[in-house]
Amino acid sequence: MSTGPEPTPSMWLWDLYFAVVAVAVATAVAVVDGWSPERKAGATAAIAAMTVLHFVIGRPVIRRDAEDGRALSVALAQLVLFGTAVVCVPLATWLMFMVIPIFFMTVPLRTAVVLVVVANLIPVVTELWNDPGGIVIDLVIATISSGAGICIGLWITKMVQQSQERGALIVELEASRAELARLSHEAGVAAERNRLAGEIHDTLAQGFTSIITLIQAADPSLRDERLALAVRTARENLAESRALVAALSPSALASASLPEAVRRQSARFSEESGVPASFRMTGSSRELPTRVEVVVLRAAQEALTNARRHASASSVSVLLAYIPTSVRLVIRDDGRGFDPAAVGGFGLSGMRSRASQVGGTLTVSSSGDGTTIELEIPA
Repeated sequence: MSTGPEPTPSMWLWDLYFAVVAVAVATAVAVVDGWSPERKAGATAAIAAMTVLHFVIGRPVIRRDAEDGRALSVALAQLVLFGTAVVCVPLATWLMFMVIPIFFMTVPLRTAVVLVVVANLIPVVTELWNDPGGIVIDLVIATISSGAGICIGLWITKMVQQSQERGALIVELEASRAELARLSHEAGVAAERNRLAGEIHDTLAQGFTSIITLIQAADPSLRDERLALAVRTARENLAESRALVAALSPSALASASLPEAVRRQSARFSEESGVPASFRMTGSSRELPTRVEVVVLRAAQEALTNARRHASASSVSVLLAYIPTSVRLVIRDDGRGFDPAAVGGFGLSGMRSRASQVGGTLTVSSSGDGTTIELEIPA
């Protein structure tokens, strides 16, 4: 059974470093003169216990990256074993090179600093016990060692933190890129469908209507069989073109008027997000060109989607205003806002593009108090 994520190359390098230091110090302890076999055996056993503790318990704790009670227990156990090895053979002080990094990898920063100071005091106390005359130089060495160890530990901690922040930023950027690609694709597909619907409506449908009008003006009773056939054919093709426009237009407009479609989008937003959304219409609704209604509805859908995903708002208001010379859509939220000049995503470029295709303008204003998106189209 796996105990955590797969080990990274840096973890393998640390394991190798730990093993090399442990083996080197254990070898030095075994061959050094001036100490009894019993004390050498004690130091060697402590080094062996440190190695086993690291690979059996400490390594999974480091990989889990949880500064909890178990991690503190591992750090304290390593400190005790280090002290045991130094008391037995002072040469084991060289184990400091692998003990200090363990502190910074397992416990919070302040606790690690305390453990580093304690670890550097152990050789001083041991030397004081064995040779009180050399305490001054030992204190100087301990002070330098503690300072160097803390500085290195702080540097390592900072580098790890920056690496984690970069990793999180990369993940966020990849997610934003995927979201932007999705929105761009959807905007492109919607724009092309809207363009085709508008072209069919403004050319084919209008052309067939003109043909029918002209023929009926020339022969109101359609006594000429050929003219009657032409009118029937034109009407059939007009029906086909209208069916194509309906198929290319949003389904919400196929079964409801624009105000009703926008109101439904507001209600759906409230159901999906749990955030209350009010809808209000001013002026007298009137039939607008299909392409204009499509742009207004798409803008409402996109703005509400952005509010749900990014705004963290507590309320949203939607206004659809029919003005004698134009139609306006205003969507406000009280969310966290963003910088419109610095944000190119959120579908804003697609909304502006669709608005410009029908001669409209899209205005976005945002601050810490919320965001307002206003679309106005001459109609």
